[in-house]
Amino acid sequence: MSTATLDLTAVTAAAAAAAKVTAAASDADRAAWLTAVADALDANVTELVAIADSETNLGTVRLTGEVARTSGQLRLFARVITEGSYLEAVIDHADPQATPPKPDLRRILRPVGPVAVFSASNFPFAFSVAGGDTASALAVGCPVIVKAHSGHLRLSERTAEIVSEALAEAGAPEGIFALVSGREAGTALVQDPAIKAVGFTGSIPGGRALFDLAVSRPEPIPFYGELGSLNPVVITAAALAERGRELAAGLAASFTMGAGQFCTKPGLIFIPAGTDFAADLAEAGKDKPAAAMLTERIAEAYPHGLRNVAGQPGVTVVSGTSDQDALADGAAPVVFSTTAANVLERPEELLEECFGPTTLLIEYADQAELSQALAKVPGSLTATIHAQPGEDIGALLEQLSGLAGRVLFAGWPTGVAVNWAQQHGGPYPATTSLFTSVGATAVRRFQRPVAYQDAPESILHPALQEANPLGSPRRVDGTLTLP
Repeated sequence: MSTATLDLTAVTAAAAAAAKVTAAASDADRAAWLTAVADALDANVTELVAIADSETNLGTVRLTGEVARTSGQLRLFARVITEGSYLEAVIDHADPQATPPKPDLRRILRPVGPVAVFSASNFPFAFSVAGGDTASALAVGCPVIVKAHSGHLRLSERTAEIVSEALAEAGAPEGIFALVSGREAGTALVQDPAIKAVGFTGSIPGGRALFDLAVSRPEPIPFYGELGSLNPVVITAAALAERGRELAAGLAASFTMGAGQFCTKPGLIFIPAGTDFAADLAEAGKDKPAAAMLTERIAEAYPHGLRNVAGQPGVTVVSGTSDQDALADGAAPVVFSTTAANVLERPEELLEECFGPTTLLIEYADQAELSQALAKVPGSLTATIHAQPGEDIGALLEQLSGLAGRVLFAGWPTGVAVNWAQQHGGPYPATTSLFTSVGATAVRRFQRPVAYQDAPESILHPALQEANPLGSPRRVDGTLTLP
């Protein structure tokens, strides 16, 4: 049932009450809740996709795949919590002969409490009502209150109904999940004392405003925001010489995918000066059609962003047109070009995200200039290197590793695998924390460590008991012990 119209205080109070039950629930029970939601989404995929397509213009193929990704995320987190290492259980037995004597200490991660989740516009399933933030919070025992995105409100409400029904039928406690809508409700949610953490995916201005609210509360709380990313790509001269046209085709497909509305869109492409890559890219992208954007607000912002880039000194248009106000068939791809020297002169103007199907080629004269220009790039979710085998890219790798959370050596960044090793996060403004919002370790955002000293065995979590009845991976007296 949608709770968008209910009193927010009642919703958060119900979540706080449910938190006591969810924290005490077994991993097997919580895994069953997640699996029930995944099954319900899959069972209603046709209806959900139809609603989503009417509100987002993303198309049934893309949206059907996104539902599968969303249900897959839920099932992944069910496996994560039943595997057990997410608890980070540690036991140090007492040693009365030590100087000073050491007590018995047992440490584990516990749920933080009710979590607020803000839906994203560009992934109406995977980063929305039942998306990764919701799934990872529920997995570790945190009730969730979702703030619906205005760009797909009907879909949010229907998805929330399906999620609520599935959780109830699976035996989850009342208050474990709710949906609210409206900007005022979102702001109040971040400030509500019952909320102990926030997950957010959206713009830098909106995310920063909520971040400031979260940390300025009488009781500050963690704000896990994904805000903006330019995702730089570096292509070496050797790579261009060997496969320049192939790289151009791959880039054209990547930056136009989903009308350029991916957080991992490659927005800055560093290439050696004096090559034919710009012409190859223009040729590769000449048949890429205009596409409808997610919301009217995003569609209105795209031409403004294009004009901002085109109006900067030293910027040329490689392909497309930066004057798109008159286009009625959606956002059309645009490629710009400039130099690394120009970026060094006006980084604030040129290194700004433009949400839509556009990218900026940046020609560098040598490795020193490339390094200087990369030093001006804000923190990103991804960075990509296209080089040839045997090239010395050690220094470049070190610099990009400090700039982004995921470094690619082949392919393009518009694709985020949902698995155990994924890192979807980077230095600010890509994200506001060191954690990932995608993959198994996303659960760590909604847990806090607690150590129990000389505690009775009977009150300890099973993972901290001597018998380890669940077979949880843990570290005992400094030695990692696996089941």
